[in-house]
Amino acid sequence: MNNVFTGSGVALVTPFDASMQVDFDALKRLVEFQIYNGTDFLVVQGTTGESPTLSTSEKRAILDTVLETNSGRLKVVYGLGGNDTAGIAGELEKGIEGIDGILSVSPYYNKPVQRGILAHYKILADSTDLPIILYNVPGRTGSNIAPETTLALAEVKNIVAIKEASGNMEQIMQLIKYRPKGFGVISGDDNLTLPLILSGADGVISVVANAFPALFSTMVHAAQSGKLEVARKAHYALFDVTKLFFEQGNPGGVKAALSYLEIMDDYMRLPLYPVSLDLKKRIQQEVDKILA
Repeated sequence: MNNVFTGSGVALVTPFDASMQVDFDALKRLVEFQIYNGTDFLVVQGTTGESPTLSTSEKRAILDTVLETNSGRLKVVYGLGGNDTAGIAGELEKGIEGIDGILSVSPYYNKPVQRGILAHYKILADSTDLPIILYNVPGRTGSNIAPETTLALAEVKNIVAIKEASGNMEQIMQLIKYRPKGFGVISGDDNLTLPLILSGADGVISVVANAFPALFSTMVHAAQSGKLEVARKAHYALFDVTKLFFEQGNPGGVKAALSYLEIMDDYMRLPLYPVSLDLKKRIQQEVDKILA
């Protein structure tokens, strides 16, 4: 099974209103904003979507809203991962209607050895016919998926790609060099996306693209087509705001920008907390520069 999730993907944020309920109208606006500004595929319930604070029914309602709004225009990937292999496998066996693939983060907190990670993902792959994108983000999970483990999993029929957010360029280039044909390597770090695509990566699952889908997709598509001056210009236009977005954690920064752009409010559920007033002002100033 070949990877079909290429180009500029976006890890959608979850909008909340002042009562901390999901703001479905804002979610619809965000999806339309992505569709009409060059995004290639949508990721629902990644870390950026604040999934740990959402109930099962809220997650389903969010997915249904995205699917209804999208109406088949873009491919939709659903985030489903955790540190209970049997529990996640059970969810996959039940089936998830309407989606095109699964993004599954490596088990977090309990820090399995590589044999455990390998066995975990093989069980998940046996539990569904859907394409699975591995997600390696050691800064959150406490463990790294070693290149050898990823390459072994790349031989599993429906494991089609990895979202790499290790920040380890040498490790990611090792995957790009030795991966089997049809296996995708996707950037999980916005500011590393350009160099990774130029190294052979297939695209990105982005946070920044929530607020700047047109400019981010321009960078990605230009890099893919060899238009390096265009790609570099867009990359450096977004470089500073990207750092600001992550200064006080994700998704606080990008939600501050989306609030300034009047797409949604910047509420987050505890224990996450909105960015400081000082950072919000700096983000707004950078947004004005980009839009000028």
